[in-house]
This record gives sequence, C-alpha cells and structure tokens, in this order.
Amino acid sequence: MSYWKHDSAIVDEGAQIGAGSKVWHFSHVCAGARIGADCSLGQGVYVGNDVLIGRGVKIQNNVSVYDAVTLEDEVFCGPSMVFTNVYNPRAAVVRKNEYRRTRVCRGATLGANCTVVCGATIGAYAFIGAGAVVKGDVPEHALMVGVPARQVGWVSRHGERLHFGPDGRARCPATGEVYALQDQGCVPIQDSSDNPP
Repeated sequence: MSYWKHDSAIVDEGAQIGAGSKVWHFSHVCAGARIGADCSLGQGVYVGNDVLIGRGVKIQNNVSVYDAVTLEDEVFCGPSMVFTNVYNPRAAVVRKNEYRRTRVCRGATLGANCTVVCGATIGAYAFIGAGAVVKGDVPEHALMVGVPARQVGWVSRHGERLHFGPDGRARCPATGEVYALQDQGCVPIQDSSDNPP
C-alpha cells in the first residue's frame, strides 16, 4: 500500500489513493473515489464514489466531499467546510439523478466553515473566506467573503492579498510575482523590469 491510513479509517475496496497520501482517524473513502498522490484527509473526512481529487490536496477535519465534486491539484479545504450536490433537497424526493457538478480549480482555498452550493466552479487560486456561502462561479484569484459571498479583492498564488496601483499592476508581497488586471480578471504576468533586454 503506497499510502497511509489510520486503523480507524475505512477505505472501501476499489478506491484509488496515490502514493504518499494520508487518511486520518475515522475517515471514509468510498469505492469509486480517485485521490492523487501526497494528499491529506483529516479526521472525520468522507469522500464519495463520484469524486476526483488531484495531487497535494489538503482536506481538513470534518469535511464531506460528496458525489459530483472535483478538487484539482493543491486545493485546500478548511475545517468543517461544506459541499452540496443537490440544489433543492427534500427528504421525501429522490434527486440522485439531479446532482450538479462542482469543480474547485488548482490551488484554490476554501476557508473554514464556508459552504459551496452545488454547480459552482471555483477558479484557480481563488480564496473563499471563512464562513462564506458561494452560490455561483468564482473567478481565478478572487477573494470572496460574506453571505452570500461577494468579491472584495484579489489574491496571489501564494495566498497574499494584492493591492493594485494606478497602472493596474500588483506585486505579491511574499514572492514578488507581478499580477495585472486584464479582461475583468487577475492574471500573473512577467515583469519586464526583472528581465532587462
């Protein structure tokens, strides 16, 4: 077995888990789940059958990753954050054929206790603040807070808030990487001052 699991964790036969991944106390990974290498599933995590998890994903305690959710590489799911897969659930109405797919793109952070309502795509390196409720698509690098979640800024790939100057550019305070506002979005760019001709 190329991954590690705690004795109290349940990994159903057929589940695929990559090398170096860890499955901690009281977690349950269903048979159809596909999990990449170097992931960490904290205590009490549930992973459904129709779930795809990339490489280097960290899922903190008490998170349920239900069917129809995809987490790309290096996504962070904070403690007790919530995914849904049915938009209008009723106990007496079976809606398993109505699941709405949710995708969380590379490097995004989902803060503690936030909720992602099904059908949303969270853009790469977006940052969802603790307790926010996401009801729709989120742009790459967007900083989202509140109920319902609203965009209040942009963040770098390092997770630092970006402050744009009059020229529409910002520098990550941690890495020095330069970002620009283009087409109503935020993108990393090559800073020409770093590479003189």
